[in-house]
Amino acid sequence: MYLPTTIPLFLLPLATAAVTSTPPQYILSNPGSHSASSFRIPTIRESAIQARRILHLSSIATLSTVFPITSASESRPETLSGVPIGLTEYFASCGPSPYDPTILAVSIATPVKNAAAGSNITLSLRYHPPADHPPSDDIYTYSPANLPRFSLIGHLERIEEQEVKRWNVSGCFEERHPDAKIWMPGNDIHESWWGRLVVEEVYWFGGFGDRAFIGWIPVEEWRGVTDRDVEECRLVGEKGF
Repeated sequence: MYLPTTIPLFLLPLATAAVTSTPPQYILSNPGSHSASSFRIPTIRESAIQARRILHLSSIATLSTVFPITSASESRPETLSGVPIGLTEYFASCGPSPYDPTILAVSIATPVKNAAAGSNITLSLRYHPPADHPPSDDIYTYSPANLPRFSLIGHLERIEEQEVKRWNVSGCFEERHPDAKIWMPGNDIHESWWGRLVVEEVYWFGGFGDRAFIGWIPVEEWRGVTDRDVEECRLVGEKGF
């Protein structure tokens, strides 16, 4: 988002809508440091807060992994070794580290098998404005090309049973995904277990490059966002900005 002055974070979406009345001058990258303008692009810190807000609002994303060397026990084309695959998966923010998404890992699922074989994983999310968002005459305000999206890159880690019970991970996940109860650990359908995506890198694409930050967010910034930051942040189309 491309901003005219220093603006409280909860007003960032409003500022975005106000400055998107003209076609973007930069789309896939930010302007150079010497570009003359009275506007500013949100800081990395502000972008991290927006990303955590999207994580808080979301519960479905694309989980990507890479196929390992073809195994005789796997029934798949031989040409897939080293090829990435992305599939839609449920997630939630449960436990003491809400910045590391909780995954219901079904052992037979392709992403889980790939991760067990050594693949890193990437969870990709994008912001979906509320269905009742205010209308806009500007075609760029709610353009998917101008709305934020990002990827969380890391590895899958098993959550120990003691922690599952202490933080009521099952109840937390079921609150976001009631239908997932039938394939939670202990079910009669498939073996499953609780895992977390331990985030190691964050790539943020906040929107058009002349009004949003595009680039890597340090993991320290990602983890350093507080619950209050997330609650006070409002994205374009949300009520209360």
